[in-house]
Amino acid sequence: MKDEPSLIRLARASGDATLPQPVDLGARVRDLRRARDWTLEQAAGQAGLARSTLSKIENGQMSPTYEALKKLAQGLGITVPQLFTPPTDPRVNGRMAVTRTGEGQAHATATYEHELLAGALTRKTMLPYRARIRARSFEEFDGWVRHDGEEFLYVLTGVVRLMTEFYAPVDLRRGDSAYYDASMGHNVISLSEDDATILWVTSLV
Repeated sequence: MKDEPSLIRLARASGDATLPQPVDLGARVRDLRRARDWTLEQAAGQAGLARSTLSKIENGQMSPTYEALKKLAQGLGITVPQLFTPPTDPRVNGRMAVTRTGEGQAHATATYEHELLAGALTRKTMLPYRARIRARSFEEFDGWVRHDGEEFLYVLTGVVRLMTEFYAPVDLRRGDSAYYDASMGHNVISLSEDDATILWVTSLV
């Protein structure tokens, strides 16, 4: 989006841009049947289909009608959409990143001074960063900041004012937090004599 901060653009760019592949219905049905330790005969009996019909579906030799899909899903104990949903990867990727105080990657702007956390990890689904709030008024921004996803804000020090285009401004103090739709215009200013600091976590999916 046009107003998306560069820090978030960089994080999104580091993700996996590969488009999801369509599900092979035959292989999906076969995997579901085998996960239940059913033979073709057993699965066909559960679904009320002929064994030959189920065999052709698994081998991609026929395109089942919607009625056949409903019977198949019911027999497997799932919904029709789940027949076309890729299975969740059961593997634990074991990723972890530790960021010591002051070791985050710095990204300074006229209004915020960001410190990117867990910067060593690519393809993250969340972008955590600490920010020092330099701005003291809305006029210091070039309009609203807005970007895809949702955002969580937690005040670490000082007092901030969260301004959004759909709600009245909210003043937040140390320990206060806010969770909001980031596609809604939003800006944060410091009300403290010193720059306030906050923890921001932005979703990247």
